[in-house]
Order: sequence, then C-alpha cells, then structure tokens
Amino acid sequence: MTTAAAVLLALAALLFAYRAVRGPSIVDRVIAVDGLVIIAIGAIAVDAVRLDDARFADAAILLAIIAFVGTGIVARFIERRGA
Repeated sequence: MTTAAAVLLALAALLFAYRAVRGPSIVDRVIAVDGLVIIAIGAIAVDAVRLDDARFADAAILLAIIAFVGTGIVARFIERRGA
C-alpha cells in the first residue's frame, strides 16, 4: 500500500514540478512550489508508516509551518508588487 502511495506522490511531484517550470505566472509557480512541499510532507508521512517509526513527524510539522509562513510572505510580496 505504501508503494502505491509513493508512486502517486512521485507522479504528483512531477506534475507540480512541470507547473513550477512552465508557469506562466508567478502565482502559478508559488502554488506549484507549495504543492511540492505538501508532497514532501506526504512522502515523510508515507515513509514513517512504511518504517513504523514516527521520528520524522516533527520534521513534517516543521516543514508545514515553514511552508505556511513562506507562502504568506510570498503572497504579501506578490500583492505589493501588483502581479
């Protein structure tokens, strides 16, 4: 089951990476990078389930907090820039 989840996460990561590269706007790129971070959090969770070990849960939570704050900062930058 974790193999299927890992494959789906990898496929989603490829699609988000494509959107991050192709754009066309800065907002699309920000959403794509945010999606990649969410995929990374999901990958950490899948790995924790696969290993039956919750040591990386703190890393996933920290990554989620950093992503949330970072997205807010970038949104404020885009709003002030007028893009």
